[in-house]
Amino acid sequence: QVQLVESGGDLVQAGGSLRLSCTASGSIFSINGMGWYRQAPGKQRELVATITSGGRTNYADSVNGRFTISRVNIKNTVYLQMNSLKPEDTAVYYCNAGVVTTSYRNLQVWGQGTLVTVSS
Repeated sequence: QVQLVESGGDLVQAGGSLRLSCTASGSIFSINGMGWYRQAPGKQRELVATITSGGRTNYADSVNGRFTISRVNIKNTVYLQMNSLKPEDTAVYYCNAGVVTTSYRNLQVWGQGTLVTVSS
């Protein structure tokens, strides 16, 4: 059993900043890629940013230059620093991780989501 728990979502004014955290726990042998996705009301879930176990990052064009993804492998934690927030960043943000369990199963695990609301 592997769980991802996100935190850090909040209501913030446009131009403000938030930092999301996501920690994996359970029967973890190793974690490959980790990432953040978001889903706005009435829209499909979309990729925000990903990071490999070696630290290589990838960003959606809409957040590039404003958001920064990072991870601390020893803590099984990934972060998303969000600056210069815009109302269109309002969404539920989900954490995702590619996990190898202690029984050597490969799982794609999702968190429960954390709500970010940006007011204009």
